[in-house]
Amino acid sequence: MSVAKQDGFPGGPKTGAAARPRPAVILSGSIGHGHASVAEACADALASSGYHVLTVDCMELLGGLGHRIGERVFRSMLSVAPVYDAFHFSQLRAGTRTAQRLATSASKRIVPALSGLLPEAEEGLLLSVYAAGSGVAGTLRSERAGWRAVAFCTDATAHRIWVQPGIDRYLVSTPAEAGTVRQFDPAAEIRELPAPVRPAFFDAPDRAEARRRLGLSWGRPCVLLMAGGWGLGPIDRTAAELAQAGVDVLAVAGRNAPMLARLDQVARNRTPGRVIAYGFTPEVPLLMAAADLVVTSAGQTSHEARVVGRRQVLLDIVPGHGRENLLLELARGGAMASRPDPIGVAAAVRACLADAVGEPLPWAVSSAEEWRRQFIGGLEDLWPAANAVGASVPDGPAKPG
Repeated sequence: MSVAKQDGFPGGPKTGAAARPRPAVILSGSIGHGHASVAEACADALASSGYHVLTVDCMELLGGLGHRIGERVFRSMLSVAPVYDAFHFSQLRAGTRTAQRLATSASKRIVPALSGLLPEAEEGLLLSVYAAGSGVAGTLRSERAGWRAVAFCTDATAHRIWVQPGIDRYLVSTPAEAGTVRQFDPAAEIRELPAPVRPAFFDAPDRAEARRRLGLSWGRPCVLLMAGGWGLGPIDRTAAELAQAGVDVLAVAGRNAPMLARLDQVARNRTPGRVIAYGFTPEVPLLMAAADLVVTSAGQTSHEARVVGRRQVLLDIVPGHGRENLLLELARGGAMASRPDPIGVAAAVRACLADAVGEPLPWAVSSAEEWRRQFIGGLEDLWPAANAVGASVPDGPAKPG
């Protein structure tokens, strides 16, 4: 089981929070890479504010077999869009008993595995940035009077699994998320914040410097092409189509090794534009800064592109929550949707490069430090308020019908 830790946790605080900084446990999930990016941004802010931070992967806490089965089922459903659309909208977003049973089943497996990792601190934070982590955080919160449970949802809307008993506060990044949290818990306490984005994107160089570092020509348009940590869709054929049209393509396959091999082959072909292939890379902020345009699926990468100030062509490739995220990004401006076929993407790229969509609006915060202040401000009153009322556990939402 992999556990990411910062600031010495869990070997840190074992007694009262007055003596040592509070521990913070972030519950993430290795489905794609978006949750890990959110967790990283939150961990940076918490560690900078003196928390001792531990980040855990809920999927790994399911155990090896549970992890493999869960990922395989999710991948299979995503590959058949009507199936995942039906499941998302008729079960998760509708808040059926089936959805709640899934949340309860995951919690029963994860809570025992996580309990042994938590220190015996009087006060601490349980922060879920992954839907299945909300039930885990709420359950553990009920067992630890001085701990607080917070769920941070950064999708366009929140579905049933996000909203669970025992959560003290929900952090959201859109009014639609707030409204859908209250669909399941009308009395939920909610704070709206800009979505978490890792500091490296705020610190990205300008376009000229990024291209200099990458050895790219200033005379040709440049596109960053990616589709999540799993490298979804025909990235290789899309890169070839764009390069044939004279576009330099920075193509990221993520952890999709077969896709990376195909991209390497495309990169060896002689075309008017250049293709540079990457696997899973920490250089995305630099690549994004070098590009005129980002071609991606809607989600965390969209937030990062807006921080860097890049327009987007959004691939309609992720059903369910992915479609909701895509509609939200279109409403925010500076973006165009495209079906994930290479010819269609190339046409959308040409249109965007010809200014068919306007420039994106400035991101809500201008620096990582400003976001840290807002994020920590959304947490700092949890303990004084709880101490004043005897640290009672909230009743949580009503059971789904």
